[in-house]
Amino acid sequence: MKDNIILIGFMGSGKTSVGIRLSYQLKRTMIDTDKWIEQKQKRTVSEIFAQSGEEAFRMMETDCLKELVRTADKQIISVGGGLPMKEENHALLRELGTVFYLSATPETVYERLKTDTTRPLLQVEDPEERIRTLLKQRAPVYEACADVVLDVSDRSFDEILEQIGKELRLNKLLDSNLFNQEFVPKRHKFF
Repeated sequence: MKDNIILIGFMGSGKTSVGIRLSYQLKRTMIDTDKWIEQKQKRTVSEIFAQSGEEAFRMMETDCLKELVRTADKQIISVGGGLPMKEENHALLRELGTVFYLSATPETVYERLKTDTTRPLLQVEDPEERIRTLLKQRAPVYEACADVVLDVSDRSFDEILEQIGKELRLNKLLDSNLFNQEFVPKRHKFF
């Protein structure tokens, strides 16, 4: 297993936002797999879904993971919400590093995403019901992939980051002197 920190969870759980803050604290590079794919494809995730379909996007996610297994070390990696659903990706995630599942309630996710029009899977008549349905399907898979499950509903970023640091120190994956909240820039807006 490599020395990466992997953040998985449903869209809107805070993977990218937590990842950015964590990267500042640990002075590690952050990779967002959706952004990585967008750069490689020169299209947004929404465009890929519309032009090539979801299955093509899921294959791109697996290719991304394979590349990261070869090249990434000591990084923070935030993965798309559907990436863990493909069984082939489970072993790749484990090989890539320590996997944290950021678990959020359907209500929390809906509140965070209700005005976000960039999520292809939520462009439906009843996005709140879609969130409930998808979370019910995905939560057991996320839990099976994770080394650590963190409930992030009703928690501040500082609380989430402190819990991640505690888990990393507990598992001897992090020198306690490296995890210092003063590195978090206050000018960034998250969610």
